Amino acid sequence: MSQKNPQQILEATIDSAVKKTGYSVKQLILLGLMAGFFIAIAGAGANMAAYRFLADPLTNGLGKMISGVIFPAGLMMVVFAGAELFTGNNLMLAAVLDRKISVGAMLKNWVIVYLANLIGSMVVAWMVAYSGLLGTGDGMLTDVTISIASSKMALPFGQAFVRGILCNFLVCIAVWMGNGADSTVGKIFSLFFPIWLFVTAGFEHSVANMFFIPAGIFAGGAQVGITWSGFFVNNLIPVTLGNILGGSVFVAGIYYLALKKK
Repeated sequence: MSQKNPQQILEATIDSAVKKTGYSVKQLILLGLMAGFFIAIAGAGANMAAYRFLADPLTNGLGKMISGVIFPAGLMMVVFAGAELFTGNNLMLAAVLDRKISVGAMLKNWVIVYLANLIGSMVVAWMVAYSGLLGTGDGMLTDVTISIASSKMALPFGQAFVRGILCNFLVCIAVWMGNGADSTVGKIFSLFFPIWLFVTAGFEHSVANMFFIPAGIFAGGAQVGITWSGFFVNNLIPVTLGNILGGSVFVAGIYYLALKKK
């Protein structure tokens, strides 16, 4: 078995997009819920592993690096178990540019999957809070969970937007490289390192934030001004827009223009 070359990866990415448009609404909802579950559980594990380091400004970078070791499990479950993740599906633009699917079909997928990801992630956020696990470390994990949510909501629109671009550039590069790997081990390594990098760097992922910020709210963050309206307006909207640009234009678009033979 050998690694696909970039042109073959492009064709595999286009074929995948065509397949995704064949899913029914029911399938998109159920597979979108699964992706939300996977990413949220990975977020919960990442916070649990690193909360003591994340709590201290002097070790915050180390904490993000440790979180980044755990969090790629979310995308691995999406890819290997089978699920629909909004941010990875931003690569579908390549099939639109190749005229294999319509803009409407792509947007239908994005909207349904996005909403399903949101519901799935929020369900896990509530379950983690209700389970009492946030009381770990004499409540330190609760404090860190609220602090993470608060810091994300405090980002100015422009900063959240740019961090969203950088994040999904790496997420879609991970999926892109995974499409080129012909072995399980190759796919694991392809998915692991770009995701580890984006978490360590502190970039913003819309679906991950569908867990992190609601978890902060369920942990009691409303007392410090973390609100549902703020979650959607201050973070989710700019990060989502940035994710779309970073994944669809800067990965799918650029590679299509560079590699597609006319």
